[in-house]
Amino acid sequence: MIFKKQVKTILKTALVGVVLSTFVTSVSAETLRGASMFDDKHTFTKTMVKFADLVNEYYDGDVKFDLRLNGELGVEKDYVTFLNQGVAIDYTILAPSNMARFAPSIPLMDMPFLFRDLDHWNTVLSSDILAPLEKELSEKADIVIVGYAGGGTRNLLSSKPIMNMKELEGHKMRVMGAPIQAQIFDAIGASPSAIAYNEVYNAIQTGVINGFENEAASIQNLKFYEVAPNVTLTSHTITVRPIVFSGKSFRKLPEKLQAAIKKAGKEAGAYGRELESREDGIKLKEMVDAGQIKVSEFEGREKLLDMVKPVQDKFAAGINATELLGAIRATK
Repeated sequence: MIFKKQVKTILKTALVGVVLSTFVTSVSAETLRGASMFDDKHTFTKTMVKFADLVNEYYDGDVKFDLRLNGELGVEKDYVTFLNQGVAIDYTILAPSNMARFAPSIPLMDMPFLFRDLDHWNTVLSSDILAPLEKELSEKADIVIVGYAGGGTRNLLSSKPIMNMKELEGHKMRVMGAPIQAQIFDAIGASPSAIAYNEVYNAIQTGVINGFENEAASIQNLKFYEVAPNVTLTSHTITVRPIVFSGKSFRKLPEKLQAAIKKAGKEAGAYGRELESREDGIKLKEMVDAGQIKVSEFEGREKLLDMVKPVQDKFAAGINATELLGAIRATK
């Protein structure tokens, strides 16, 4: 009888040991899945690699990063769905306008002609001014912003030169899906339409559209200059590209890892902003020197700023963000 009790005790202890071992292994071996539409040379990818390095530096535990590149897991529209549902990926970098279907106010971050210059842009992103938009995104999309990257200056890219108001009139161009994007470019005389990002190249090639708008890194990385070699320096947007995390994934993580992610996200965002804003001009020059693009100034850009202000004001009022827009404009 005593021997049987000893055997039962040994078995129980062994089973408890197996369970504890499995639990410890699962907790100490977190794998975070990321996605980038671009290769390892793109600033988004470099920023996410920096993010992973910082998380590993700040977290005293075992965490691995599985970052898939070159659009292996789709495009940004797909990433938003994955993050919202808590499947396929845990983190990425996104254009705010791609999250509009879940959080209608988010595209304010991406609104053309929002920032005066790089200093204004960086000051806003280094503050907590955008906290109300972060709250909305978390509540409505279950997506958490952990940092702000970006820094590319977006200009017009077209198959034929667009250098003044007359040439801009009726210009068929692709814009991102958020309504404010189409409203802004419609207000300055263009003919905008929302087309999936992975269809832009072919749409220009076949004449469905005559161009779109983008920053230098993406133009170079995806070779858009092959179908639209004319770049017009409207400088209408300095990009805001949040580093985002699936809320469903985030809540499952240990608290110390959550804290490390938030700290790393903030620092990786600052790293990404400096990197992209610095490389933007370099990449533009590389394409000019290679004969891939022709760059032109836009005549009368100041007029565009006046034309879009009523549209910006109306959009902000419609999402109860008049005060927020005012705070951004007032930031020195």
